[in-house]
Amino acid sequence: MKLNIAVLPGDGIGPEVTKQSIKVLHAIAMEFNHTFYFSHAPVGAIAIDETGDPLPQETLDLCKNSDAILFGAIGDPKYDNDPSAPVRPEQGLLKLRKEMGLFANIRPVKAYDTLLEQSPLKVDRIQGTDISIYRELTGGIYFGEKKRNEEGTEASDLCLYTKEEIERIAHLAFKAAQSRKKKVTLVDKANVLESSRLWRKVVTDLAKSYPDVELDFLFVDNASMQLILNPKQFDVILTENMFGDIISDEASVIGGSIGLLASASVGNQFALFEPIHGSYPQAKGKGIANPIASILSAAMLLEHFTLFEEAEMIKTAVEKSLELDITTPDLNKLGKTISTEKVGDFIEDFILHPEDTNRNFTNIHLGQSTII
Repeated sequence: MKLNIAVLPGDGIGPEVTKQSIKVLHAIAMEFNHTFYFSHAPVGAIAIDETGDPLPQETLDLCKNSDAILFGAIGDPKYDNDPSAPVRPEQGLLKLRKEMGLFANIRPVKAYDTLLEQSPLKVDRIQGTDISIYRELTGGIYFGEKKRNEEGTEASDLCLYTKEEIERIAHLAFKAAQSRKKKVTLVDKANVLESSRLWRKVVTDLAKSYPDVELDFLFVDNASMQLILNPKQFDVILTENMFGDIISDEASVIGGSIGLLASASVGNQFALFEPIHGSYPQAKGKGIANPIASILSAAMLLEHFTLFEEAEMIKTAVEKSLELDITTPDLNKLGKTISTEKVGDFIEDFILHPEDTNRNFTNIHLGQSTII
């Protein structure tokens, strides 16, 4: 298969982790006889610095003319600490989602057996957790009309949803549940919000088309508690934009590090793949950023194009790196300093030489390359 992939490394640790994803995808292409072309473009704070625009037209054009987008991270402290800044990095990502029609964000959350002790939650509560969160991405309060009075003493953000916006992501969630444990949990605030009541009505009606899937409901405050108390009860979580933003970050603690969580943002025509951890500017250039979320996002990219064997190879390599403790400091149980680059090297090497990697992994700890 030939794929043209737009690479938007972005800000902070984005370029560092994205570099490892590209490395791994090159290994997959070599091993499975594919051809992947990568074209880079700026987005976010670095794009503002270069052009004054967080999403330059050239970047948007590249994305629209590519088969998929591999995204790094977005955000910079100089904008975070200046709420009055008229142009902000995050505007670039929001515009990209809207322009590309990326209405569904999919975030897998898994508790790896080798990392159960790394989680701040009790092992018996998280073991076996395997959740897929479907978050609506281009509607709701983030995109609604925003107002502030001239005195700066009042402000409002409109949360607006249509039946069509709800139906299109709900269909994806139910179809995903059919190949999983056949359960969808709608997370809303229907006891207070009119928009949530619309969600509940539309999803209830749509569920009749999927009689093999159980539909459950939880208010978002209760769902937030249940994610900590008993995450194993969930299969597919379906929710609106802001609630999904919050609970998917909350769910990241289950696995022990936000550096493990990949995501896909998909629409009817385009798809974008990115880690959820953000730009983490404190780690920029230090070689300590965990690249696994970005690498697993690359695996989701392959799955999007039905390259399931290739995606499984990446997942197997990631699990081997976790098993052998070849991980960055956020996960390393032995206190060793394994760099972002070396984690990527190991996963690349496992894909190319899975038998040799088991024997030679100690070379990684010694700072040597195992690439033959």
